[in-house]
Order: sequence, then C-alpha cells, then structure tokens
Amino acid sequence: MKRFDRGKLISLLAGAALLFLLLAPLATVARAQDDPSGDWQVTFFEDQPERLAGAEMGDYLGMPINAAALQRVQSWSAAMVETPEDQCREHGADYGWRGPSNLRIWEDVDRATQQVIAYHTHLSAYEAEQTIWMDGKHHEPPPWAPHTWQGFSVGHWEGDTLVVYTTHLKENWLGLNGLPRSDQAVATAHIMRHGNVLTVAEITYDPVYMEQPLIRTIDFVENPQMQMQPWPCEPVDEVDRPESEVPSYMPGKNPFLTEFAARYGVPYEATKGGPQTMYPEYMKKVKKMPLLPRVPRRGQQATSGVTSTTTK
Repeated sequence: MKRFDRGKLISLLAGAALLFLLLAPLATVARAQDDPSGDWQVTFFEDQPERLAGAEMGDYLGMPINAAALQRVQSWSAAMVETPEDQCREHGADYGWRGPSNLRIWEDVDRATQQVIAYHTHLSAYEAEQTIWMDGKHHEPPPWAPHTWQGFSVGHWEGDTLVVYTTHLKENWLGLNGLPRSDQAVATAHIMRHGNVLTVAEITYDPVYMEQPLIRTIDFVENPQMQMQPWPCEPVDEVDRPESEVPSYMPGKNPFLTEFAARYGVPYEATKGGPQTMYPEYMKKVKKMPLLPRVPRRGQQATSGVTSTTTK
C-alpha cells in the first residue's frame, strides 16, 4: 500500500485553487453579460398609437415638462413636419428607440485582446446609427464640441444590463406633438436581453424643458431572418409657402389644444402635463376637475357647457 503523500496533495489543491481564481472572472463575465448583438424586430405592445400615428396635439399627460416646454408645445404646429428642414430630421438617440424602427446591433472587437471596443446600433427609420464606446479610452468631449442627432455615447456593464450614457445631443423632439428636448439634455439607456427579447429602458434628463427625468421602455424581438431595408429621404416642397414662414401659433391662438381633452373626456388642465401627472396620487385631483363638452361621435349630438367629473 502506497504511503499518503501530503505534500503532493497540498500542491494539487493549491494549483486547482489558482486555476479557479484565474478562470472565475471569465466565467462570471460570460454569465453576467448578455450580448445584445443581433437583428431585432420592433414591437408595439406599448404606446402603439403614439409610436405609429403619433401622439395627439394637446396630450402631454404623464410628461414631466415645465412651463417653458408647455409654452413651446402650445405654439407648435403639426405643419412643422412637412417643412423641408424637418422632413428628414433624424430621431435623437433617446427618442429613436420608440420610432417605427427595426434594430440591428453589432460589436467591434480588438483582434489582439478580443475585448469589445464598441457596440453599434442601426435603426431603420432615417438610418440612425449610434456608436457606444466600451473600451474606456473614449472620454466625453468638452461642452463646446459639436452636437449631433445621436450624440456621444459610452457604455458599461451593470450585471447583465448594458448601460449607455449619451451627451452632446442636438435639440430635437420627444414626440410628434411638439414635445421638445433641448441640446443640454443627457440620456441613459439600459439595454437588457432576456433570451430572444430585448428591452430598452430610456431615461432623458433635460434641465431646460423637464422638471424630472422622463422614463420610457421599448421591447424588440429577435428575428435572424430580418432584412434591413434602406431609408432614403430627400426633402421636397410639399406645401407652397414663403421661405421665411415658420408654421406656428401665437400664444393662446392654437385651436387644437383642447381636442384631445374633449374627445377622451379628460380634464383639460390635466392634459398640460407636468411631473405631478406621472403619479397615481394625481387622480384625486383629476376627479375634481371640470370636463370640456365631449366631441360627438357620428350620429350623436355634442354635450354643451362645462361638466364635472363623476368618476368614483
């Protein structure tokens, strides 16, 4: 019977422990980081009317806007989107996720280290492309650096969530009803993969037009057979108007601001938005607000006068 060699056993255990320590970080990374690369088809389970036909004029419920933003949306005209300057306006990095866009994500890998240098996203609408730097070597440019539709983005992993921080965005809108977003805004996207479903939680922080962050989510479903088609866009003169004319309304002259409230039986005061409209407690105030006469459906007569809510 061979004699037990305690020294060899200790050496084997020490070697196994060292190997475990070397491989454990790699196993943790592989388990924690769900690569979002792939072809993703957009879904419209959330906010379908707003994301396709577009948000209605006068509907700013749940939007944490301030008085400056309210003044802008109340003077905004839907005819703005038909002007040559705005026909091909690219959706910003914080709003583009919510558009009628399929999504493609791919990675750049350093050949020597096999580490991910950057992720790239391509949205079909307006062919918007965003670069998300992951190597830690690209730092935020100075404030005076040029702003673009997609801005400058860096990313890092928090568990299995890819967190993207974006700055240097050009002024743009957050909805097709004139909801503005300034060029001082920053955005954070949390990209989460669950098998064949990709969820993006987008947060916009705008010190100019918002009193609180705006948080919205979007879902995509993986589609390996998806064909991404080009999105050519060439502005044309859709309406004959003087070059100096900008579609807009003077304060108090927009005739469409009350249509949403009247059509859906929502108090007009509530449709002006503000951070208070985001919270359930606001319903107590809504129940005490007056309603506008309802817009009649075909074959019905309009109600007259101002009424009070009766919801319990």
